[in-house]
Amino acid sequence: MLAITGERVLLAGCGDVGLRVARRLRAQGHEVFALRRRPPEARDEGIHWLAGDLTTPATIGGLPAGIDRLVYLPAPDARDRATYEGVFLGGLRAMLAALEGTALQRVLFVSSSAVYGDHAGGWVDEDTPARPPGFNGSVLLEAERWLAGQAVPSTVVRLAGLYGPGRLQLIDRLRAGKATVPRGQVHWANRIHVDDAAAAIAHLLLLPDAGPLYLGGDDTPLPLDVLYDHLAGVVGAPRPPDGPLPAGVGSKRLSNARLRASGFVPRWPDARLGYAALLGA
Repeated sequence: MLAITGERVLLAGCGDVGLRVARRLRAQGHEVFALRRRPPEARDEGIHWLAGDLTTPATIGGLPAGIDRLVYLPAPDARDRATYEGVFLGGLRAMLAALEGTALQRVLFVSSSAVYGDHAGGWVDEDTPARPPGFNGSVLLEAERWLAGQAVPSTVVRLAGLYGPGRLQLIDRLRAGKATVPRGQVHWANRIHVDDAAAAIAHLLLLPDAGPLYLGGDDTPLPLDVLYDHLAGVVGAPRPPDGPLPAGVGSKRLSNARLRASGFVPRWPDARLGYAALLGA
């Protein structure tokens, strides 16, 4: 398979994950533009920063010419339906309108496994019907479906829970004795290291025969108590006590078989290994 080189890529909503994607694309020789409400003062060399608010179409006009590929991965600054709709529905429509008639060849939309409900610990893949239990998953699913109906080819990647540098809230809660786990019923946790998530996004964006949908998780879904007990042992924290099931997410095991079959190999196939590297254990 021939590698795609020399693309002009726009990342819309370029936060932590987006910046990791941008650096990977730059290292591969692509030209990268990154749009954010407030671009960072300390600029990464080689990344062209653009100021714009995805919920205000007038601020995202005049985009650079010749954008070949768009990655849409904003991070809402509030957790409510109106904010999600403004960012993932209104913002996506505005961005596609701003790029209408350009050289755009593919859109990659970063979604979430929140589009799935409870599956009683069963395996979930791209063919599993999406039945979001919360407003966040509902809005993301609506955005996915709208994008699939547009003329430009698109790919959606539904990410599992992220962890990595700067994402160690779970470790802080374990150390403080504030984490609980359900011990009377198995509840499955699905994770992906933030660097693996960025690598998967960059991989799928440039994959010549990319399909419409992939699940982005590591190789090893884990019972929540197994993961928490292991991490508590690593950091010398007490074993977390019994507690209620996590609300609004459901128990399921995400299969990354399709992503693996596309040629992607995660660096951290098991969250226990990824956390150990982060913690120097």
